[in-house]
Amino acid sequence: MPTERIRSLGVLTSGGDAQGMNAAVRAAVRTALNRGIQVYAIYEGYQGMVDGGELIRKLSWADVGGIVHRGGTIIGTARSADFRTSEGRLRAARNLVEREIDSLVVIGGDGSLTGANTFRHEWPKLLEQLVQQGSIAPKLADRHRTLHVAGLVGSIDNDMFGTDMTIGADTALHRITAAIDAISSTAASHQRSFVVEVMGRHCGYLAVMAALATSAEWVLIPENPPEVDDWEEMMCRRLRAGREAGRRDTIVVVAEGAQDRHGRPISSEYVKRVLEERTGDDTRVTILGHVQRGGSPSAFDRNLSTILGYAAVEHLLGAEDSSEPQVFGIRGNRITRTPLLHCVEQTHAVADAIAARNYEQAMDLRGRNFREAYRTHRTLARALPHASTGQECYRLAVMHCGTLAPGMNTAVRAAVRLGLDKGHQMFGVRNGFRGFIAGDIQPMDWFSVNGWVSRGGAELGTNRDLPSQEHFARIAQEIDAHALDGLLIIGGWSAYQAAYRLIRQRDAFPALKLPIVCLPASINNDLPGSELSIGADTALNNIVEAVDKIKQSAVAHRRVYVVEVMGRQSGYLALMSAMATGGERVYLPEEGITLHDLMTDVATLRRGFEQGKQLGLYIRNDSANPVYTTGFIAALFEHEGGSLFDVGQAILGHLQQGGNPTPFDRIQATRLAAACIDWLVEAAGRATGDAAFVGMQEGEIRFNQLENLPDMVEQTARRPRVQWWLDLRPIAKLMSQQDPLQS
Repeated sequence: MPTERIRSLGVLTSGGDAQGMNAAVRAAVRTALNRGIQVYAIYEGYQGMVDGGELIRKLSWADVGGIVHRGGTIIGTARSADFRTSEGRLRAARNLVEREIDSLVVIGGDGSLTGANTFRHEWPKLLEQLVQQGSIAPKLADRHRTLHVAGLVGSIDNDMFGTDMTIGADTALHRITAAIDAISSTAASHQRSFVVEVMGRHCGYLAVMAALATSAEWVLIPENPPEVDDWEEMMCRRLRAGREAGRRDTIVVVAEGAQDRHGRPISSEYVKRVLEERTGDDTRVTILGHVQRGGSPSAFDRNLSTILGYAAVEHLLGAEDSSEPQVFGIRGNRITRTPLLHCVEQTHAVADAIAARNYEQAMDLRGRNFREAYRTHRTLARALPHASTGQECYRLAVMHCGTLAPGMNTAVRAAVRLGLDKGHQMFGVRNGFRGFIAGDIQPMDWFSVNGWVSRGGAELGTNRDLPSQEHFARIAQEIDAHALDGLLIIGGWSAYQAAYRLIRQRDAFPALKLPIVCLPASINNDLPGSELSIGADTALNNIVEAVDKIKQSAVAHRRVYVVEVMGRQSGYLALMSAMATGGERVYLPEEGITLHDLMTDVATLRRGFEQGKQLGLYIRNDSANPVYTTGFIAALFEHEGGSLFDVGQAILGHLQQGGNPTPFDRIQATRLAAACIDWLVEAAGRATGDAAFVGMQEGEIRFNQLENLPDMVEQTARRPRVQWWLDLRPIAKLMSQQDPLQS
């Protein structure tokens, strides 16, 4: 039932476009319609609000179907000079109130949201002026005396306070990372240098994270210019050292707003000229430009936009007249809302700090994660590690265990280089515990992991073999033989089980009392203590890319597809891929499948195709039910569908584990590996034989004691007792259902 206060809601996209805006529009529209609220799209941003007419028109459920995968914004965007004038805002107010619109979902950057805040503040006076002019009736003005605003930040720069990630930033990072990966291979072939310019007038997020995710040698950003005046010589000296150490390529990433400590711009062309003149390198410039904005959004941006669009409308439905405009964002996979004015002030504070050349403050305002990423990149990009400073040196080993997850190589690279840079000796255990038992433990140096940051697979090798009773003595002997002081195990359930078995044998084998830490790497995202495992984001994007292609085939033939994805007893990949692709039904092991479910689904499909439906997409987790398999469901739908539709099935299989890791997985693998090395060093110093597993929880890196593992998992299902993503099921269901007015 519609809320009594809201009669109509408007949604607009404004400013620069960002991938994921369409998913946000879809979510806002369908959430409102589901609650019985009329929704108007305001085309061409604030200019459409000022001009009115056909630029403000109703949207139906079907109008936003099939858009979740599309880049740009189907309702258009523009920067409006008219809206910046009081006369323009007066016209905009009249156009809205005549349609009973007094609630807005605004999707845009800080300029767009600042405009919304100004408009909301002026709204009562604008209506009063319209009444005095005779343009609207007093009763109409009285019904809409307050304008309610919910803001979603659409900005590829990730430059807005109030959210960990803005809509479009993840996809832009995908574009940049793919481009630099491609450039690196040709640069290495010719021993060239490349200067890559990325967006970011006041924010170096894309530059820093792209450099971290691609092992670029140097990065220049607005917030933290080079520390010395003769930075050019310092940069060239470091880059020459890299070549002398054996690197064949050089990549320098430059944010478009980069500057020196005196506020003078540093252009990509200037960096090119410096490199050619001072190093003699054949240097090329690549300005990525608007390719960073274009194309289909990543799985993360689709789901982020969907969740935030839903949250924004739900907030507006319950907003009081005194409610401040809110910006909706995400922190550690949790929806947050922050007063819009505070977000704008904090965002402008960064630009003000840069303009005032207060770079320490600018970095602080960006947050701890940004600062740590910048510092970590500087270490990993070194030609060689720092010379030992005489601190105590530990011997640390790193290994894999379990099935493959993209990002494993990235984690090993970060662990090895960060450990070496701190003065410790690093060892690689090849082929999991099979190799450990065989003594296949080799020293790792700086260049042992060169090029691993972007590489899929697992260069150290991995398998599911677990140590059993007859193996513990041999493992203990190898620990003693190599005088190991700590062990990092990167993997999934097998890794956690193996580590737990080791600590249970410590009384019998004292050598096993060394510090052990597990780093979560599993495409299934089914490990305790971490909301996202390394590899899950890559797998999700692999699924989404495949399903997008399947949908193109399905719509051409009036076909239903049943798509099977991995996950074992965790439905994470199934649910999140369904939400990201517009899947209308998802079968999860947490819920199971009943015959009644299937008959209901058959009836829904038949009704939909009788009403003109063109395609159907059903996502099934591979362990959702042992009897109602993907083949069974496809055959059932085929038989019951008759001539209404064809049915196909697609079992995606191991393509979900393949390919190079996404930027998200590379960055998270690096962050977790850095935390694990710090933990191991500290634990080795205490000599207490601590054992733990690490993970990201609510946006923070946290360690849990390994002895608590059994209490945190469902043993029979082999999944965490608490799975945060299950709370998203109502949103996924709402987005995928039929038009409530027709069902």
